[in-house]
Amino acid sequence: HWSDTLRKWWTHTLVILDHFSTSPPDSKIMKIKYALTCVFLSFSLFFFAGCGGEGTSSKSDAPSFAYVTNGIDPFWDLCAAGVRIAEKEFGVNCEVLMPPKGVVDQKRMMEALLAKGVDGIAVSPIDADNQTPFLNEVGQNTILITQDADAPKSERLVYIGTNNYKAGRALGGLVKKAIPGGGEVMIFVGRLEQLNARQRRQGVIDELLNRPMQQLDQVKFDPVDSVNLSADGSNYIILDTRTDNFDKAKAKSNAEDSMTKYKDLKCMVGLFAYNPPACIDAIKEANKVNQIKVCGFDEQDALLQAIKEGNAHGTISQQPWDYGYESIKMLKSIYEGNKPETTYFELPFLVVDQSNIDEFWSKKKEMAELGKQN
Repeated sequence: HWSDTLRKWWTHTLVILDHFSTSPPDSKIMKIKYALTCVFLSFSLFFFAGCGGEGTSSKSDAPSFAYVTNGIDPFWDLCAAGVRIAEKEFGVNCEVLMPPKGVVDQKRMMEALLAKGVDGIAVSPIDADNQTPFLNEVGQNTILITQDADAPKSERLVYIGTNNYKAGRALGGLVKKAIPGGGEVMIFVGRLEQLNARQRRQGVIDELLNRPMQQLDQVKFDPVDSVNLSADGSNYIILDTRTDNFDKAKAKSNAEDSMTKYKDLKCMVGLFAYNPPACIDAIKEANKVNQIKVCGFDEQDALLQAIKEGNAHGTISQQPWDYGYESIKMLKSIYEGNKPETTYFELPFLVVDQSNIDEFWSKKKEMAELGKQN
């Protein structure tokens, strides 16, 4: 990476000098640029001579990209599978980084990537609004795109991900099929600071209350502390939304508390990957398997098994391997000088129920094994 570092230093220095150039060009600036070019060429010749006479290009000469998640979860192993597929297909170097302790760890990891001179980063921001100034700094020093969750106010070049509002409405459609006669519904999620979580939640609410479809970039959100949401012409009541800040024990206790508080609860909706399994465990322990339905997001094995057995109705899969693959594909395209045609690259989601559970689960197992090789 010595030559890459030298090349980047030389390029950035010339850009800075161009910034101070006048028209017609200043003779001193031109002499400095000429001298720097000579130095760069001399170092390059010295470097390649010292590397031996092979003269072959290795993967160390390829661009380096990083895929940064918002935490540690089997979901991200599936994304990593897509990264590995793209890494091999496009001949690039990739890192997958999973911050264990939230925003602070995510920032530290990205700062380290910049220090190494990474050529591009695809990140899932944990708290987009509060991270925007830092993300702007990152974007000024390397190629920056977002994936899974967006930071629309930042200077990221493009967002890659599912339309989480539409996916939320599809999840609301699953609830309607699970309890067609209507009833009381609880929503569970890790946190609502993430834009994708708020979009999913709103999609579920709007679908159950038969509200008009909203545009993704203009979604109006119900307050996070809204309770007993209902509407004329709808048989559904959204009792509350409970958060757990990624604490799986808290996720289960939230489900348990809801069953205690709401005796007529008909359906639990989990918006993050671990929420539906937590709900399923709580329902089983309360001996209410046939009384309370579960619908969810993502594809943890416990949820897929429950769907197969009829103990959960269905889930919305973002097919996360596509996240990793398309993110690396986009970074390489931008690195090669291609400007994204749009600031949002939408990935399709898949509704999974008993009709397609076997086929989907087989694909998921294949991707999970590949992702664990990260």
